[in-house]
Amino acid sequence: MPRALDHLVIAHRDLAAAAERYRSLGFQVSPRNRHPWGTENHIVQFDGLFLELIGLGEGFAPPAPDDPVFPFAGFLGDFLARREGLAMIALRSTDAEADRQAFAAQNLGDLPRFDFARKGVRRGREVDVAFSLSFARSAALPETGFFVCQQKFPENFWDAAAQVHPNGATGVAELAFAHPEPEAARGFLARFFDAPAEPTQGGLRFALLGTRVTCLTPAAYAAAWGAEPTAIKIATATGTRALTGV
Repeated sequence: MPRALDHLVIAHRDLAAAAERYRSLGFQVSPRNRHPWGTENHIVQFDGLFLELIGLGEGFAPPAPDDPVFPFAGFLGDFLARREGLAMIALRSTDAEADRQAFAAQNLGDLPRFDFARKGVRRGREVDVAFSLSFARSAALPETGFFVCQQKFPENFWDAAAQVHPNGATGVAELAFAHPEPEAARGFLARFFDAPAEPTQGGLRFALLGTRVTCLTPAAYAAAWGAEPTAIKIATATGTRALTGV
């Protein structure tokens, strides 16, 4: 059975400006949160999927390569040193440890599972949220992070009131990104998404639960989305196409 997106990690150097931009596009944006290792984020939540606008907080120090958080925080630090935009794709998981073992068996990476918790605020009340992450890697897509996310307290994270957006968006219908040779990424993406690659004009399409992901050549991306490949486009469930990164 194909996987489902859990969230998209969209990195920004000016996190406050990014949050304001999303608000101006008609999204409800959460207050700022801080991770224990120094990254900070805002959440744009839908039913079962969210956008994570993330940046490096004051005092952020890159973790050591052998630190379990390195595939997340170290990756983001390196990514923001180069550019902004879609940095990581996270899939939903019910057992991050089983997924970690499966990734190792399929030669998708053999990285340690990373568990963390933080305090959140829901309707004015402090709550606990906790997650387990397991990471995959691809030589064909070295500048994008891939992982699965298992929620430990989903009842404290998901909030129907936070999923009502002034622009009417109710979810992510399609995620598109560019690759100079989509066929080079076919094997990894098919195994990571647990979905067959379907041919589409200028690239590949993967039918996930509730959404689609397309990997297109730069020319096909520009023709389909009317933007340079360095931009990120997400089609919301209302059919609106929102520019979400540069």
